[in-house]
Amino acid sequence: MHKRSFTRSPSPSAQGGFSLVEIIIVVVLIGGIVAFAASNVFGGRDRANVRLATAQVQTLAEKVNQFEMDTGTLPNSLSDLVNSPGGVSGWLGPYAKAGDLNDPWNTPFEYRVPGDSGAFDIVSYGADRKPGGESVDADIRYE
Repeated sequence: MHKRSFTRSPSPSAQGGFSLVEIIIVVVLIGGIVAFAASNVFGGRDRANVRLATAQVQTLAEKVNQFEMDTGTLPNSLSDLVNSPGGVSGWLGPYAKAGDLNDPWNTPFEYRVPGDSGAFDIVSYGADRKPGGESVDADIRYE
């Protein structure tokens, strides 16, 4: 005679798998990792924008100085670096492109003649686009 062997399939509760609590824990952990990574990426972006704005302010100041050397006068506005202003002789521009007149936060640089402590000021108001501030919100200026 043959012996029959029966195998029982395991009950549904004994089968492998993840419980709802385990899935929730994994989702929360993944969310925390993503939030941490995003804060580092975006924080690094703001710091890079501050360095870029500092370089742009210096470059614009050099272009304003070049305009003054060519024409004998300071530009009335930064747009004079892009398009020849009327009534000014010696203009050899364009000295800048229209896109050069905005900071990394896409806000126009502020240009003042005369400046607070020199012939002119060029200012970027930083990430918050308002005067004053600290860290990435601090004003970046050429004076």
